[in-house]
Amino acid sequence: MSLVVFEKVSLGFGDKSIVDELDLRIGDGERLGLIGPNGSGKSTLFKLLSKKMRPDSGRVTSARGLRIGWLPQDIALTGGRTLIDFVLSSVPGREHLDGDITETEIRLAAVQTEVESGQRSMEDPELMDLATRIADLHERLTHFETHYSAHEAHKILTGLGFVDGDRERDLGEFSGGWKMRAVLASLLFQRPDLLLLDEPTNHLDMPSVAWLGAFLRRYRRTFILICHDREFLDEQIDRVVSFEPEGVRQYRGNFGAYLRQREEEEVILENKARNHAREREKAEQFIERFRAQANKAKAVQSRIKQLAKMEKVVVFEKRRVMRFGFPPTGRTGMDSVRITGLRKAYGDHVVFPNLDLRVPRGEKIGIIGINGAGKTTLLRMIAGEIPYDAGELEIGHKVTRGYYAQHHAESLNGEMTVYQEVASAEPEAGQTRVRTILGAFLYSGDDVDKRVSVLSGGERARVALAKLLIRPGNLLLMDEPTNHLDLESSESLAQSLSTYDGTLMFVSHNRAFVRCLATQIWNVHDGIVEIYPGTLDEYLHSASLRGEELEAVADGKAQRSRPTSQPPSAESAGAPRGEPDTRRGAAAGVKRDRTSQRDRKRDEARERAKRSKKVRPLERKIGELEGCIAKLEGDQKQRSVALADPATYEDGARRGKLLDAYQAASEELEALTSRWEMATEELEEVLEELG
Repeated sequence: MSLVVFEKVSLGFGDKSIVDELDLRIGDGERLGLIGPNGSGKSTLFKLLSKKMRPDSGRVTSARGLRIGWLPQDIALTGGRTLIDFVLSSVPGREHLDGDITETEIRLAAVQTEVESGQRSMEDPELMDLATRIADLHERLTHFETHYSAHEAHKILTGLGFVDGDRERDLGEFSGGWKMRAVLASLLFQRPDLLLLDEPTNHLDMPSVAWLGAFLRRYRRTFILICHDREFLDEQIDRVVSFEPEGVRQYRGNFGAYLRQREEEEVILENKARNHAREREKAEQFIERFRAQANKAKAVQSRIKQLAKMEKVVVFEKRRVMRFGFPPTGRTGMDSVRITGLRKAYGDHVVFPNLDLRVPRGEKIGIIGINGAGKTTLLRMIAGEIPYDAGELEIGHKVTRGYYAQHHAESLNGEMTVYQEVASAEPEAGQTRVRTILGAFLYSGDDVDKRVSVLSGGERARVALAKLLIRPGNLLLMDEPTNHLDLESSESLAQSLSTYDGTLMFVSHNRAFVRCLATQIWNVHDGIVEIYPGTLDEYLHSASLRGEELEAVADGKAQRSRPTSQPPSAESAGAPRGEPDTRRGAAAGVKRDRTSQRDRKRDEARERAKRSKKVRPLERKIGELEGCIAKLEGDQKQRSVALADPATYEDGARRGKLLDAYQAASEELEALTSRWEMATEELEEVLEELG
């Protein structure tokens, strides 16, 4: 079954064509990845899908009653309601239901009073209409509470990183990144027929990205995903819709399969072009050789006609990707940064009580941790953008800093041209150097004269990166540099940074980006920084947070498992990458050798008994509550049917008894549901503790 069908759809802005006679079918249950460079038209295609924009020609047909949920990159949310209310009321038809029930019950009570006083008869049509409406409204409310429960909303919010205390906070209190999470939570809660996700991993930390990935793998409805995280995209999709130089193309499989198919296309087209050129060359040589010979005139004319009929071979066009390199940096002291006893607080909230850190020259440090842990704060203090409260932060000998952050891209001067904005970062740079750098970031020709205000988010990010490159320094500090970049630009940035010979410190949730670059991992949590020498995979192994275990957050808990190992010493942290800790490996081997099978079995039996003692009573309690809830819901359905029957209102005593019973059962059902939610949460906490 097709949810949306594009038939010969064309759309353009000025001289630029976004889509040209596009034919596209989106089926039920499909998982599509939408890829292409920044500014190619991915977000515009989402606008066409959601009917926010109409095509210049062609037709977009949607299935009857299709519900579409769209997560755009630009979120505009105002306050005035709590986070949990925003999520619960996001389901179409739910927001005004409570008010409708209250209003109808008040009117029904007023009419009943008039009936009892003799002002109206029992057969009054309004009385019957109100009774039918109240029964229908309560049935709809039961449907919403069954299929869109508060417990499910709590699980989604927790999975996306919100804590319990956030639920009753006003939306206006949250930052832009957390508002984006709130909108994402509301969309996941609604479960629309077609979900449009435009860079959903922006502003998420690694645990939340893992939770979202697990949620989408269980999601049985259709979604289309734009994402710069290659690993996340590869895990989720089974079809690619790609904006290529030759137009919009479609490929079966995930992103890796798409790359393989594009490589095969390139080989096929190159061979075809080579054969075509060979045939044309032979024909031209024959014509040139025998043009003057009368006895060959017929053959020459035949070759000329053959040349005219030869089809034009479409040569494979590779998409332009930003490419740049870093000039050699000046030599610095052994430590680029040294931090001693550093303290930072915002009011009563202490972010770092007492930090001691050193950044060895030449390291590439990936900084990870949950949102709000202090990653950006740490980077901004090192960059000199914000002060610290106590301690020392010493920048090394001959170290010059370069800092890139998302707010730099957002705060570019919209009135300046691209050229003027980049040139302003280094007034002494000549026109040739500025244009060369802009060319590396895909700004050439008339593009350099575009005003910054007309650029997309990804295009602005490239301008901010170009400003950094024109004067990079030998200590680069980067906060989520891949946000708003397209996938190929993200990978190109990682490759370029791998050639940088200075010191790099960066915050990123993009696993592929961190894997490509990091020689050290700094895990920021609970006011401390744990240092792990080595790559992201080595860190995940040492901290018992492999990819599969990281995704266990999908059970609804946003709290990560804390690493059990102690942070290595400063000497170990500064050790060159690639030198294994042989003492730790040998000790672990001896310990494994000494652990007998009998001891393991005894420990496993003890753990099973411990687990059963804590888990079984809760499971029994939940089962009993579910049985009571099911029985009450069945009774309520019967009462709803009776209340909708006009004959019920001929017997005043029976009517009153039914209404009283319905109200009492509704209150009991609410209490039982609350107890069931508490018991379920308690069980989840116990299971998390037991691992």
